[in-house]
Amino acid sequence: MKKIFFFLILLISATSCISTKSTLKNVDDNAPDLILKKDNTFAITLFAKDKKYGYDPDYPVNIFYRNTKDETLNETRFLNALTGPNGEKITYKRLETCCPFPTKRSDMGAGFLNVYELTWEGQKKPITLYLNVYEKGILMVPMGLGLKKE
Repeated sequence: MKKIFFFLILLISATSCISTKSTLKNVDDNAPDLILKKDNTFAITLFAKDKKYGYDPDYPVNIFYRNTKDETLNETRFLNALTGPNGEKITYKRLETCCPFPTKRSDMGAGFLNVYELTWEGQKKPITLYLNVYEKGILMVPMGLGLKKE
């Protein structure tokens, strides 16, 4: 009896870690496919008007990658297209993986957000962006950032 009770507690604990309903607010399966420029960065033409875009785990930058064996490829293509607000060259580093959510685009049935810290010369405080390689969405430049000139 104790073994069955322990097993049930373990099962409930394991399944409670991932919600069955996604909290992501900006997933769009009809978003256009991402286009690469000659410098291997994404062609981005839109600037976000929502200050949560990219900065809030419920509004990550969705850069769907069909094959998650190299999930950082699209993250790099996106981040390398960005600049600081006045055209400054940015540097970035991956801080952590967080915020599990359900997705059909993962063998596990769950996806995670990758959290990046962006810095540039003259910046007072680093910024944190949430990137999602599992879902599609309209690709935009988050508020407060710029776009590399060609």
